[in-house]
Amino acid sequence: MKKILVIDDEDDFQHIVGQVLRDKNYSVTYAGDGVEGLEKIETEIPNLILLDINLPRMSGIEVLKRIRGHGSIIVKNLPVVMLTVRKKDEDQIKGLDNGADDYITKPFKPEELLSRINAVLKRGQKTKNL
Repeated sequence: MKKILVIDDEDDFQHIVGQVLRDKNYSVTYAGDGVEGLEKIETEIPNLILLDINLPRMSGIEVLKRIRGHGSIIVKNLPVVMLTVRKKDEDQIKGLDNGADDYITKPFKPEELLSRINAVLKRGQKTKNL
């Protein structure tokens, strides 16, 4: 079972996304801010991270920079999908340029989220098999 870490400060959003993911047999854990998210990445080593930009204590972009700059190859290569209300082109470019594997804006359809997660996870598997 693949494990997804949702780093978002909105409890209602966490639970809605969590239910969608659990319905497709993903294991889901949550973090409510950037600092907690980094701690959970280290302790739980998820297969994929859904990361909001607007987080307390540390922005999602800063979390992403730390993930990509971390010494551990496992953590550096974790797929990260930005999942945020920020729709401006410059926000999307900043997320992707800092190492996000995909960028989804809220609101979104659950089917789109699942398709993008599956695509990112498949790309990661293909890379490991090369």
